[in-house]
Amino acid sequence: MSPRDLILALGVVIVWGLNFVAIKWGVDEVPPFMMTALRYLGCALPAVFFIRRPQVSWRMLILYGFTVGVLQFSFLFTAMRLGMPAGLASLVMQMQVFFTMALAVLFLGERPGLFQLGGALIALLGLATIGAEHLGGAVLMPLVMTLVAAMFWAMSNIVTKRAGKVDMLGFVVWGSLVPPIPMLALSLIFEGPGAYASLLAMTPRGIGSVLFIAYGSTLFGYGLWAVLLGRYPASVVAPFSLLVPVVGFAAAMIILGEAVTVPEILGSLLIFVGLVLNVLGPKALARWRSAGGV
Repeated sequence: MSPRDLILALGVVIVWGLNFVAIKWGVDEVPPFMMTALRYLGCALPAVFFIRRPQVSWRMLILYGFTVGVLQFSFLFTAMRLGMPAGLASLVMQMQVFFTMALAVLFLGERPGLFQLGGALIALLGLATIGAEHLGGAVLMPLVMTLVAAMFWAMSNIVTKRAGKVDMLGFVVWGSLVPPIPMLALSLIFEGPGAYASLLAMTPRGIGSVLFIAYGSTLFGYGLWAVLLGRYPASVVAPFSLLVPVVGFAAAMIILGEAVTVPEILGSLLIFVGLVLNVLGPKALARWRSAGGV
């Protein structure tokens, strides 16, 4: 990878890590359903007028927009509104890797290797360690909701896989047309007129958070990620995503002042080891065999 593209990859990682801080700030001012609607309005407009619709059916776009927007982010934003720490959320959301693996077995007929299975078991042990720390506590429900969000992220990955080779930026932009209307309706039903009134009371920090989430994290992040995937094999680009929770934890501690307990540190390390084993293990084994290993 060239030095320029390395900087771009690290830039995406930093933006995606900071995104959890922006979410925390945003849902402090705007209820989560309304926040989800604002995110996707920003993602779709005005980009939809300049980016060509990908060559997929409207059914696939609707499925993608519903799983990733209406379901994933409504659960994630609600979890963070209810007290899910930003740093921990950035890591727990990476459980989507293992949910995706399980769903791929069910719906795509894929078979995970030993490294994937081992990584999943280690990550689940880490998750159990974190969960035991908060058993019966105020963070347990937000933790469960974040896991549900990760599961719906995995579902959107399966939809993307079924869509085939598409322009990912176009897929994201056009799929963003789906969530706003149902989320605005759900906001009115469950959050009431006060959710709309909260828009008038937004501070510059809240407005900046929405803009960062919509344009920085989604359009900038996914756009550059798609460019990098077009230039390099996925095995070269994908490992950079392992740095997202590292940035997320660091940003949450520095910017938000979030404290981390010892069980959370141990559990987070186990999840991170599981992710590294899942992403890098097969490649390391292939290199070892090609070098003369048994």
